[in-house]
Amino acid sequence: MRVVERSVPEGEPLQGLSPLLDRIYRARGVTHSDHLDHALKRLLPISSLMNVERAAEVVATSIHNRESMVVVGDYDADGATACSVCMRGLGAMGANIRYIVPDRKKHGYGLSPQLVELALQHEPQLLITVDNGISSVEGVAAAKAYGMKVVVTDHHLPGEMLPDADVIVNPNQPGDNFASPHLAGVGVAFYLVCAVKQTLQHDFNPATLLDLVVVGTVADVVQLDQNNRILVQQGIERIRRGLCSPGISALLEVSKREQARVVATDFGFGVGPRINAAGRMTEMGAGIECLLAETLQQAQLQAQALDQINRQRREVEGEIREEAEQIIASLHMERSQHAAGIALYQPHWHEGVIGIVAGRIKEQMHRPTVVFARGEDGVLKGSARSISGLHLRDLLDALAKQQPGLILKFGGHAMAAGLSIEAVDFDRFRLAFEQLVAETVSEDLLEEVLLVDGALDADECSLESAAMLQQAGPWGQGFPEPCFRNQFLLERWRIVGERHLKLWVRAPGSGEVLDAIAFNQAEIPLPEAGGLLDLVYRLDINRWQGRETLQLMVEAVIQADERTTERV
Repeated sequence: MRVVERSVPEGEPLQGLSPLLDRIYRARGVTHSDHLDHALKRLLPISSLMNVERAAEVVATSIHNRESMVVVGDYDADGATACSVCMRGLGAMGANIRYIVPDRKKHGYGLSPQLVELALQHEPQLLITVDNGISSVEGVAAAKAYGMKVVVTDHHLPGEMLPDADVIVNPNQPGDNFASPHLAGVGVAFYLVCAVKQTLQHDFNPATLLDLVVVGTVADVVQLDQNNRILVQQGIERIRRGLCSPGISALLEVSKREQARVVATDFGFGVGPRINAAGRMTEMGAGIECLLAETLQQAQLQAQALDQINRQRREVEGEIREEAEQIIASLHMERSQHAAGIALYQPHWHEGVIGIVAGRIKEQMHRPTVVFARGEDGVLKGSARSISGLHLRDLLDALAKQQPGLILKFGGHAMAAGLSIEAVDFDRFRLAFEQLVAETVSEDLLEEVLLVDGALDADECSLESAAMLQQAGPWGQGFPEPCFRNQFLLERWRIVGERHLKLWVRAPGSGEVLDAIAFNQAEIPLPEAGGLLDLVYRLDINRWQGRETLQLMVEAVIQADERTTERV
């Protein structure tokens, strides 16, 4: 592990900020106070998203003619919120609209020909895909053969062939110069609804959908560039004021998040996983129905059911992760000696949680990881997660060209992807994947790097600073929450929840004892009481029985042989 301190570019301080916030923002590329203006007027113009106005014309004409339209969703939180944005937004403007979602086991991902057959029950004249469709060449062709119009809205990277849809709206398609290519699927759906509102000159207010937009954007772990930060912050502010759907309120409640103080991470670790669990363990409709609930009472019942599904998901995930860790341990290799890429498969693993397991293994081993499960048709479905610096979809594309026929289909992003292979080809895939990763990445990329924002002065390590930083976001992918490095004296410690370290520490020269928690780090060696601890940590607020106290969220305990710090 390397600890690297973010450098702060030289230049004029940002106006109206404390020295601490100024250095944090400038280290993240903020060069002007305007970059911190999260007003809706700062959003990139609707018309700057290629084809969105053409798509709006198609949808508006369909609404005007009272045609039947069907939204084709996806089974993750981004797809569920994107579907809900269209259902609520277009429905409010008079659309005769329904939705369908693929069953992970029966239909696979996206608009497949089988899903088109399912849509026929609604006799649609228009299909709108959300968070999928850019790779659905066969599915779009099937829909067109039935005489349907098809509008594809997606944000995934396109393959070599685009589907023959009437209109494609995707900031990552060839020729689109939209300044926020990191828009989530729900963000693309939001832009479509805004464009339809403009086309129809309807009095519907798309801002009422921002509670859904923030959930999908954060849960899908897209880069929080300025445009996405505006969408997220505006959604957060509405939710804090109680201006959100009953479903969001109920999901915050079951995940034990305080709505009036909600922050971006609450959607990534609280709300998002509960929506995702429905698609992973049962079917995605349960999550969408919660988001579309008309009353809080209805939403609470659905949110409680989702919470139970999520508990089941955690149990299954834990079992698979433990078994995967045992497989890795059986290879008798430390991380530094391990293959550059990891591919794992067991026939009894649950397809719904392999993405989470791949992410956990990737974090633990700091290696690009693919985890496979057997689908109902005998084909292996894989979920892959990457490390910074390795573009996963491009790697799979290169592998598919090197080994024709090995990968049946694939798609995704730089950091996450899905793929299918034949069961008999697993060993062949594993070896080819390991070799291509080794040829593609440098040794430096395979070394875990912790980026920190330097040390905090004694007066900065305070409850006031923690409150300021919580309000200063939104923090997330590409705009990470501030992380610091300081030495502390260890007062005492104990293990809680089997895997977590509870620490009591104080800064040298200070009499104030601070609480700290290090999740999943119970095995970390610690000095005797009174010894020095080198901690990488975030500031947090612990609220208990009406009291607020400072808590350090420990990211890492740096050992003596890792104590050099670089600057970037």
